[in-house]
Amino acid sequence: MPRRGFYLQGKTRWLLVGLALVFSLMLLTYLLECAPTPEGNGSLPGIAGEMYSKEYYQALLQEQEEHYKSRATSLKRQIAQLKQELQEMSEKLRSAQDKKLANGAGHQGTKEQPSNDLLEFLHSQIDKAEVVVGAKLPSEYAVVPFESFDSMKVYQLEMGLTRHPEEKPIRKDRRDELVEVIEAGLEVINNPDEDDEDQENRGGDKVLFTEADFVEGYYRTERDKGSHYELFYKKPESGSYHHITLFRPFGPLMKVKVETQDVSRTVLNIIVPLSGRTEAFAQFIQNYKDVCIQQDKRTYLTVVYFGEDGLSEVEEILKTVENDQNFHNYTLIPLKEEFSRGRGLEVGARAWAKEDVLLFFCDVDIYFTPGFLDTCRLSSEPGKKVFYPVVFSLYNPAIVYANLDVLPSVEQQLVHKKDSGFWRDFGFGMTCQYKSDFLSIGGFDLEVRGWGGEDVHLYRKYLHGDLIVVRTPVPGLFHLWHEKHCVDELTPEQYRMCIQSKAMNEASHPHLGMLVFRDEIEAHLRKQAFRTINEPDA
Repeated sequence: MPRRGFYLQGKTRWLLVGLALVFSLMLLTYLLECAPTPEGNGSLPGIAGEMYSKEYYQALLQEQEEHYKSRATSLKRQIAQLKQELQEMSEKLRSAQDKKLANGAGHQGTKEQPSNDLLEFLHSQIDKAEVVVGAKLPSEYAVVPFESFDSMKVYQLEMGLTRHPEEKPIRKDRRDELVEVIEAGLEVINNPDEDDEDQENRGGDKVLFTEADFVEGYYRTERDKGSHYELFYKKPESGSYHHITLFRPFGPLMKVKVETQDVSRTVLNIIVPLSGRTEAFAQFIQNYKDVCIQQDKRTYLTVVYFGEDGLSEVEEILKTVENDQNFHNYTLIPLKEEFSRGRGLEVGARAWAKEDVLLFFCDVDIYFTPGFLDTCRLSSEPGKKVFYPVVFSLYNPAIVYANLDVLPSVEQQLVHKKDSGFWRDFGFGMTCQYKSDFLSIGGFDLEVRGWGGEDVHLYRKYLHGDLIVVRTPVPGLFHLWHEKHCVDELTPEQYRMCIQSKAMNEASHPHLGMLVFRDEIEAHLRKQAFRTINEPDA
């Protein structure tokens, strides 16, 4: 792991003053030269023969002004931070010099002590945090989840009754923080150090990255360690992502890792266990065809089917897609057994006989976007990381859209709103991990039968191991509503979990309240109507 930090080269006061002056001149030069220039070649689209209104130019000026203000705010914050660090280091240096004078000239071993102490502290914070290697955790409750974000929105788990699952960073401190982090990542990419793994931006053909090349990121803050950021940048026509890891150990941002991830050839094996539910499978295949076959083109589908009832319909659906799309990257594995999700995923994972492959354990009710597939590839690494995305689970559309005559299409229901769904933070069934890691950890507990439990056991195995577990809400992954049936064959614990899940999936808190108090509301409406009828005409 690169060992970096901010430290002073000299130990004398005059040298410190000189460094401060040089640094001030560098900052002034940067302020004068880094002002953003208008995009494009200076000409406006369609300029020939067209006159633009006053409002157009006002909007353009306002946009540029906001850009200037944002950049100026970020620079002021960095200057203030550096001034504070300079003052702290000056005090440390003064204290060390006083101690040296008091103890005599013989104590040469304390010469580098102030800066070394600070540097050791900063790196110790990184070592304690789960940044480079995984930390062994006692249970799923000890995991600090990430929050994901892009250039416009933050996707957060802790909603409560006032927060929203998706929101723009309204709080100024959070907005400034994310802007600063994105800019720091750009600085790392555009001005790489000698020992960075990323060599693309060196030499004569230097490629400059801008804010528009930021794709997504996720971050979390551990109260006793600091803030951890994972950022991904990509040029539109490139198949590679620039992956930047930053850490803020209650101090300045520190670069931890820089690498380029080429996922253009990373095959994703999507494994779906199934029994019956052929209509849901037809809907899943439509999504798979639109996203995986026609757009992504780097996936493999493994369907493990339990029982014989409905098997012929599933075979026909797959055969139709094969003929229509010339699609052969799939395997159907029939099992004459009682349905067990863990057993189905285990069989599907072991059926891949080629080299190591990235697995996505998926349910038939899942809807995903092309962006999620690359997020899955970027957030998993053999021997290092497994990815446990938090799915956005949609409520019962019959309740959410009860005021509409016709229900919206599935695509129109895919919105992150409090009344439309929730982040399923108690579910661990959807996960991306390499087959080698899955086999090394021992796979599923096949003693678990029926609904629920097997995914939590696997999740806990990873938490007890050395791999990094990435847990974050993902905007491109949805769980479509379907009616749940809790059968009598389940154990008492499984049945309780099933009923809780069933209740959580129906509707939001306000909508459930309207259903609970429906009789009271209808009685009130009847009284109001009766009063209106019996009131004398004015």
